[in-house]
Amino acid sequence: MTQTPNTPLAGQVALVAGATRGAGRAIAVQLGAVGATVYVTGRTARGKVSEMGRAGETIEETAELVDAAGGQGIAVPTDHMEADQVRELVARIDREQGRLDILVNDVWGGNAYLDFDTRMWDVDLDRGLRMLDLGVRTHIVTSSIALPLLVRRPGGLVVEVTDGTARTNREPRENFYYDLAKNAPIRMARLLGDELMVLGCTAVAVTPGFLRSEEMLDHFGLTEENWREGTQAQPHWSLSESPVYLGRGVAALAADPGRHRFNGQSLDSGELAQEYGFTDSDGSRPDVWGFILAEKAGGEPDPKDYR
Repeated sequence: MTQTPNTPLAGQVALVAGATRGAGRAIAVQLGAVGATVYVTGRTARGKVSEMGRAGETIEETAELVDAAGGQGIAVPTDHMEADQVRELVARIDREQGRLDILVNDVWGGNAYLDFDTRMWDVDLDRGLRMLDLGVRTHIVTSSIALPLLVRRPGGLVVEVTDGTARTNREPRENFYYDLAKNAPIRMARLLGDELMVLGCTAVAVTPGFLRSEEMLDHFGLTEENWREGTQAQPHWSLSESPVYLGRGVAALAADPGRHRFNGQSLDSGELAQEYGFTDSDGSRPDVWGFILAEKAGGEPDPKDYR
């Protein structure tokens, strides 16, 4: 594919680890929409379901959506806790493409192990450690194995997807293990940013706001068509966002030749939208983190001012 103003990532190769659904799927699709070849990975493939039990969302479907958006999607079933599987994946990318320009660490799948309002010592240890395996170990394994390929060329980008930023996560999150799992990627971006900087590469952490993922919609018994009804039970639904929003943010960041100015930082979807001027799929520009910070500062913000 020839690079054009609409396909600034033509010729570039991305790996989106954890692209089965939600933000990972949307990021993969939006990277494809601007021309990238995208390797999409996850544990749920056709004929194989992960512990999340969501058989209706597969990496093959994600790859097909990348193709439909104008890119090239390549589905590779991968458990990112298994180093040998990740080595096989990266070796395949090297063999087929000879380069890796963008690494997106979006592996998670730990919501089923999250116990709210529970003290650390009252949480089942295996459940807590599983969250750390899914949200921290997977990212470390993937970066350790994929970065030697990425740093062969200057300009590579590492994106750590998490929940919250350094600014929003100053107070403890919902659960001891969840807090560690979601703050670790923020530190990873900071640490990797220092190490990658001398090689001309960049690391950034990103977060969605109140994400209307497939899992979240199902949990509340809603759909993308009637999600506004959720505002009755949870006011922050009025500031929720579709996965497309963060997907567009990461694609804009990846296409920005000056993205190194964000090296080591953590950015939320609302900040990315303000920086690059895109909107969510419905034309709105939600900023739930801005709203929450205004609330914590003692104000009474109007949600209408943050959409």
